[in-house]
Amino acid sequence: MSCNNKSLLIGNKVVVILVFLLCLVHSSESLRPLFACDPANGLTRTLRFCRVNVPIHVRVQDLIGRLTLQEKIRNLVNNAAAVPRLGIGGYEWWSEALHGVSDVGPGSKFGGAFPGATSFPQVITTAASFNQSLWEEIGRVVSDEARAMYNGGVAGLTYWSPNVNILRDPRWGRGQETPGEDPIVAAKYAASYVRGLQGTAAGNRLKVAACCKHYTAYDLDNWNGVDRFHFNAKVTQQDLEDTYNVPFKSCVYEGKVASVMCSYNQVNGKPTCADENLLKNTIRGQWRLNGYIVSDCDSVDVFFNQQHYTSTPEEAAAASIKAGLDLDCGPFLAIFTEGAVKKGLLTENDINLALANTLTVQMRLGMFDGNLGPYANLGPRDVCSPAHKHLALEAALQGIVLLKNSGRSLPLSPRRHRTVAVIGPNSDVTETMIGNYAGKACAYTTPLQGISRYARTLHQAGCAGVACKGNQGFGAAEAAAREADATVLVMGLDQSIEAETRDRTGLLLPGYQQDLVTRVAQASRGPVILVLMSGGPIDVTFAKNDPRVAAIIWAGYPGQAGGAAIGNIIFGAADPGGKLPMTWYPQDYVAKVPMTVMAMRASGNYPGRTYRFYKGPVVFPFGFGLSYTTFTHSLAKSPLAQLSVSLSNLNSANAILNSTSHSIKVSHTNCNSFPKMPLHVEVSNTGEYDGTHTVFVFAEPPKNGIKGLGVNKQLIAFEKVHVMAGAKQTVRVDVDACKHLGVVDEYGKRRIPMGEHKLHIGDLKHTILVQPQL
Repeated sequence: MSCNNKSLLIGNKVVVILVFLLCLVHSSESLRPLFACDPANGLTRTLRFCRVNVPIHVRVQDLIGRLTLQEKIRNLVNNAAAVPRLGIGGYEWWSEALHGVSDVGPGSKFGGAFPGATSFPQVITTAASFNQSLWEEIGRVVSDEARAMYNGGVAGLTYWSPNVNILRDPRWGRGQETPGEDPIVAAKYAASYVRGLQGTAAGNRLKVAACCKHYTAYDLDNWNGVDRFHFNAKVTQQDLEDTYNVPFKSCVYEGKVASVMCSYNQVNGKPTCADENLLKNTIRGQWRLNGYIVSDCDSVDVFFNQQHYTSTPEEAAAASIKAGLDLDCGPFLAIFTEGAVKKGLLTENDINLALANTLTVQMRLGMFDGNLGPYANLGPRDVCSPAHKHLALEAALQGIVLLKNSGRSLPLSPRRHRTVAVIGPNSDVTETMIGNYAGKACAYTTPLQGISRYARTLHQAGCAGVACKGNQGFGAAEAAAREADATVLVMGLDQSIEAETRDRTGLLLPGYQQDLVTRVAQASRGPVILVLMSGGPIDVTFAKNDPRVAAIIWAGYPGQAGGAAIGNIIFGAADPGGKLPMTWYPQDYVAKVPMTVMAMRASGNYPGRTYRFYKGPVVFPFGFGLSYTTFTHSLAKSPLAQLSVSLSNLNSANAILNSTSHSIKVSHTNCNSFPKMPLHVEVSNTGEYDGTHTVFVFAEPPKNGIKGLGVNKQLIAFEKVHVMAGAKQTVRVDVDACKHLGVVDEYGKRRIPMGEHKLHIGDLKHTILVQPQL
């Protein structure tokens, strides 16, 4: 059909509309050049690598065999070069989809039929939902939109998301991108989001290819003169095994991720992108990655030019490829790899192995199948759809956390609180709500707009931006609070305070924000609700202890529908069910803990990190979050009180009897020989509101002499459950001794301590005696 054929547009209006829509679809598809192996591409359709009925590994080897050395090298970088003689176009590997399709990477762009994409809450906010099915569903929706944009020629199929680093330090500017401080939560999030993105198609096929980053021990950007390009993270094997590497292992094992990205920093003196033990031996060897390993952008250049790890650029190229790197985000390998081959530092077979990993992923994506496959029908109508916008709202509702609610001041009543003062530098923001690594949102609902759906609003910013460097607007804000039936202060941070390359120096509200909150609270004639937007924790002890601040809500960065979610929760249209995925420390904590110290465990005057190892005072603890209703727990069935661990050989038994640690290595345990222990937790909603509740199961190991253990307790399982007012729901959690009751010793070996393990489920405690079966 020709869209320029005006005779088609004469007559019935329905025909006009239909033809217009067909032209729109046609014009978006025409942006894409011919697919490799497209039936219309006479150059390649008869070649073996184009035959969809041939096994992928055979097709990959056939294609590699047809490439020259120079063509291979130009495909070791993110902007892979075209091979016109084989009908293969260039490809940009770098696209981002942290919480929605983004245009941060050059592989995706907005415009024309695709002006935006659904922007979900920032990851730290979604993590606060503790809802694994939600995480996977968001991934599924994001991949729908990514495929639609790929079909329209404006996006790729390889997305360097999610970020599954541990939020070790509360000052980290990129903590907002992560699922928080707990390695089990980060691991579950990683696997769930990756499954959503990549799909679950049979035959090893991929919907899009996800990438778990930044491997490993990466959680410092720019602090006190130390930046990520020069930082050497000194990490024990114990902390690597039980904290930093846990989410990445889950990405590969559970999520079957198609890619892992190595980081800028060094770990124990070696750049991660040149560390054969971390890449080839661990990711690909132990964990069996079925995919490719990519560098963070310009990482190879960084370890040569800034870390001076090798003497020549050719040595740097060879070191990275031999360590297991398959793809360089940046031009370094395209420039220096051929020289490395000529100098005998690399062989062409080394390059073939790297290329095989990237080409296999492209084949699994269907990029050499022509315009075929189950996702070929996705288009503009599948981006920013009503269902996707609703999911963005639901994700925000589930992630928002109620931190204080004195005298049940919330929810507000539209009948009694008819006029609401909405005050603060984040009270009418749009882009702030979507955080970093975001795209162009479909549409925004600001906090002011969300609250305006329930009441007449009086709006004052109070400060010119979150830096809040002056108090010139305080008077007008106080006047609005005096007139209103209730006051909502929307304060906090934005990307000018915490971001990539920007770590915080402290945990207090910036500038004069605290003064604004205090003065408005004194002036207000109705209840005062403090809403905080941030990725990292904020020390708001002043507001927690101020009786004039009736309620505190943490909204994180709640995405495009964040304002609607805030309004719904404040006025009771939804019950807040979020829980904090990180500890909120007091300001004086950071004075004791340099960001450069990677140790998780407390030692001497060093207080340790995260709820697992830190025992000091907190503003709000990990897992904290209030509700408008009340929940109680009980054990519906009597669980086992004793587990016998079967050993795999007699030597292991002797080792137990003679050991002072009273523990068994998991590797010496026959983990399949004893049953999982089911916990049946009955959750009762004893309040007046329907609500969602997160059941946390923590394990506290026995203190039996394992050197350097130092664990307070550790999360082993969590489940989200919706319970109607006055009703009950039973949640089942299966406790696995090898998986859940193990700890990591100082050598990085996982052990099961013998003795009494205490399980904590809310206020409930249950003790399990674990002993060897000799």
